[in-house]
Amino acid sequence: MWLEQEQLEVETVSCVDENGNALKEGISVSDEELAEMYSWMVKARVFDVRAMKLQRQGRIGTYAPLQGQEAAQIGSAYAMRKNDWVYPSYREIGVSLQKGLPMERLFLYTMGHLEGLKQQQANVFPVQIIIGAQCLHAVGGAWASQYQEEDSVSVTYIGDGGTSEGDFHEALNFAGVYKLPIVFVVQNNQWAISVPIDKQMASKTIAQKALAYGIAGVRVDGNDAVAMYETTKEAIEKAKAGTPVLLEAVTFRQGPHTTADDPTKYRLPEEETHWGAKDPLMRMKKYMTGLGIWDDERDRELFERAESEVTAAFNVAESTERSGLNDVFENIYAEKTPQLAEQQRQAKGAVRQ
Repeated sequence: MWLEQEQLEVETVSCVDENGNALKEGISVSDEELAEMYSWMVKARVFDVRAMKLQRQGRIGTYAPLQGQEAAQIGSAYAMRKNDWVYPSYREIGVSLQKGLPMERLFLYTMGHLEGLKQQQANVFPVQIIIGAQCLHAVGGAWASQYQEEDSVSVTYIGDGGTSEGDFHEALNFAGVYKLPIVFVVQNNQWAISVPIDKQMASKTIAQKALAYGIAGVRVDGNDAVAMYETTKEAIEKAKAGTPVLLEAVTFRQGPHTTADDPTKYRLPEEETHWGAKDPLMRMKKYMTGLGIWDDERDRELFERAESEVTAAFNVAESTERSGLNDVFENIYAEKTPQLAEQQRQAKGAVRQ
């Protein structure tokens, strides 16, 4: 009669272990796809490391690093189709890059440049800083796609801490009721800033929350790019058929929450060592090396190309003329409302004074 948590067992999907060994037969990812996914993961890692250094130098603003979450991001993004939409939080650098957003735009965003917010060209909505709000936006986009009978799925990303926000639960409820074409990807990186996952929720997993909203749920090893790709691909097919999906990617944030945070104040070195052995890039490299399709020389060349690309993108961003106050009014509506036009007129007058 009573529903008890002990009755529920949620398995974690994994295809490749931390030593690079395949855990099942019939992995559907080709050698070319593996190499391409890994190249995106490397690109995201190199961008991330450089951005951290640039912020410390005062050349960009506050930055939210993704190191350790490359497989969760690239594996899921690689499974999307060109016409699918992404609704990101502030940490989805890897997703945005893989979906085709120019790297210089990501740097411009970190500099506070308005051009950095123009992301729809890659079917990526602007970064959402309000925790959980992107879930509501994604539901709205999915509902519009359903209403217009478009062949597209909305995919939104949120952290484990964001699942405590009301917006997250409202979005899941709405998606379940209307059977929307949407996938919620929760990157469970173990920490909501300084709050550990066991203080964030009482349920054993995030994936099981799907049951309360009448949608499909799945838990995936978020450091396994192959598992993320295969599972997200299935999730998109389910969403297209009218079953929303909640996908929990179990991973670890290797760096600080943002550059304004110091994880040494709340995280033990033993935890970082434990998760460091599960590093997603190291795992993917070991797997491909075992297949005979990768080696140290190719790896070195890939990192060098990524470094050059990141340098070139930052140089473009740094040489771009900065946004001015007047530019703010040009990036809100396609056609200005009378009130906005009046505000712009007043702002111009204030600047001249």
